[in-house]
Amino acid sequence: MSLDAERERELWRKCADGDMTAREELIVSYRPLVFWIASKITVYDAQLRQDMIQEGMLALINAVDKYEPEQGYKFTTYAYHTIHGRIINMLERSEHKAPVPVPDEYLVDEATYDDGANDDWIDASSAMSKLEGREAEVVSAIFFDGLKPSEVAREKKLDISHVYRLRRAAISKIRGMLGLEGV
Repeated sequence: MSLDAERERELWRKCADGDMTAREELIVSYRPLVFWIASKITVYDAQLRQDMIQEGMLALINAVDKYEPEQGYKFTTYAYHTIHGRIINMLERSEHKAPVPVPDEYLVDEATYDDGANDDWIDASSAMSKLEGREAEVVSAIFFDGLKPSEVAREKKLDISHVYRLRRAAISKIRGMLGLEGV
């Protein structure tokens, strides 16, 4: 369902006055935006895709409730960033629950480990030391200090999604330095 400009202005006026029917019509009218945004994000798990749609719909409802037309921004711009951000945050949270896969050859059996036996660990440590700036701070805080990403975000005064992006970029660089890009 597509709204013409005049009808949309009328709905926003009514919605601001507490008209729940106008609110519902706005939500239904912009629902395709959620599906479009979700379709641009590649996931292979059907349940995860459904979760993305659900998060996107919640973000759309939140965007409709918080949108202020007098600010001069188009609703689609505001809603896009709200929906996309919430979906990405949900994916980051779900990614945090699962361990990052590591090839078996990089796992160390503590019973057979001796100090010079695994040069790969030294290589990884060396690669991590080559990180700079925020990436180095985030990786150090998460992997060496044992902080959770939410704690790092709070401590460094960063958005949680930015912490996840920094962590992902750092891991990608480390994997590249170790020759593990395709692994």
